Amino acid sequence: MGIKLNAISLFVGDLKKMVEFYRDIIGIEVEWDGNGPHVEFKHEGVRFMMYERKELKGYLGTEVSYPDGLNGTFELAIDLPKFADVDKEFERVLKLGLKPIFPPRDEPWGMRTFYITDPDGNLIEIGSWGKGEQNS
Repeated sequence: MGIKLNAISLFVGDLKKMVEFYRDIIGIEVEWDGNGPHVEFKHEGVRFMMYERKELKGYLGTEVSYPDGLNGTFELAIDLPKFADVDKEFERVLKLGLKPIFPPRDEPWGMRTFYITDPDGNLIEIGSWGKGEQNS
């Protein structure tokens, strides 16, 4: 039997702020009434969930620590069809007031990418492998 990833969960400081960011800025659908320490976004493929950090210590029964500032231990990656889509998305997030880690650039491994962070400092890579590019 092979391994199949089921879900990715973020343990977050302010659940409401994070839900608003991923729903309104990133564009992931969610049905959430604003109550409870847990939310699951609507996403095809791997399940994407969030839990309030303040609940985790009690659940695990042990102390838990979290990174402060830019979290270099984790990344969420969003794949867009075309290189030009990366530049369009960059302009969109700039207009929304986000500050990128770096602007779109072509990487030596064949990807065009830029990074932003969510309100908890988690890295989000927005990039493309150019699989939707038209061959001329």
